[in-house]
Amino acid sequence: MRDKGQTYHISSAVIMTLPAMQDAVLTRLREMANVEVHAHQGNKIVVVIEGISTGILGDRLSQISALEGVMAANMVFEHVETEETGSNDRTDAA
Repeated sequence: MRDKGQTYHISSAVIMTLPAMQDAVLTRLREMANVEVHAHQGNKIVVVIEGISTGILGDRLSQISALEGVMAANMVFEHVETEETGSNDRTDAA
């Protein structure tokens, strides 16, 4: 029987910046733990945020919203993975 393991949350967000501040916002985002910039165009930036709970993702999104030059930061999608432990079944075994 498998034990229920740790959950892992992955979210995407779209951030709108003041055009003159986009480079500064990009720099700050790239410095943040568990945040990955995937694309940017015009005054929009797409990021992925990762963490072990929805609360952690929400806290990080709040921090992003508070950055100078950010007009809006909106979560678009969230996916939850559950690590299963206690099993010898391996899908990556050679």
